[in-house]
Amino acid sequence: MFAEKACSLIKELSRCEEGLPPYNIELVKEVCTEIKQLHEQNKEDGAIVANESEIAGNVNPLYPTLRIGSAAVKRNIRCLLAYHYNRLRTLRTMRWQFGSILPPDIKTNLSSDEIDWFSKYSSCLGKYMRSIGEDGLNLCLDLRPPKSLYIEVKCLIDYGKFELSDGTVLLLKKDSRHYLPRSECEELITQGVFHHIV
Repeated sequence: MFAEKACSLIKELSRCEEGLPPYNIELVKEVCTEIKQLHEQNKEDGAIVANESEIAGNVNPLYPTLRIGSAAVKRNIRCLLAYHYNRLRTLRTMRWQFGSILPPDIKTNLSSDEIDWFSKYSSCLGKYMRSIGEDGLNLCLDLRPPKSLYIEVKCLIDYGKFELSDGTVLLLKKDSRHYLPRSECEELITQGVFHHIV
C-alpha cells in the first residue's frame, strides 16, 4: 500500500510525546525511495497517456493510476515534511528548556543535520541575546514572569565560593539555605546546584 511507511514515521513520532525518538534514517530513506519510484512510474504512465491521447480522443484507463500515484507522492512528501518539522519544533523547545547544550541521551537520538541545525539555532539565539542592552539579556532565564524578586534556595552540592553581582561572596555548602535574588540563582538552579524551595 502506498504511503504506509511515511505514516508509520508520523505514528512513531506521535507515540513519543516527551522527548524525541531516535531519528529513523532507514525509514526516511525507504520513503524517499518510494517517492522516486512512484515519480518514475508516473512519468512513464504520463508519457503513454500523452502518446495515446494524440492518436485517439478517448479516455485512457491509466488516468486513475496517474492520479493515485500523484496523490501517494504528495502524501509521502507531506508526511516527511511533518516528521522533520515536528522534530525541529521539539528541538527548538528543548533549546529554551536546556540551554545551548543538550543532554547526552537526547543528543544520541538526533541526526547529524539536526545537531547542525541545533547549533546554528543556538548561535543565532545567543547572538541576538548578546545584542540586547549593554551586557546582553538572557531570555532563557525567566520563561514565566517571577512572582517575587528574591527566592529561597537550598544548595544540593558543595559548590564552593559564589560571587553575587553586588560583590558579596557566599560559601555554598551542601544543604545550606539562602535567600537570594532570582536573577542570581536561575542558572545554578538549571545546573542542579540549587533547589528552589517553594
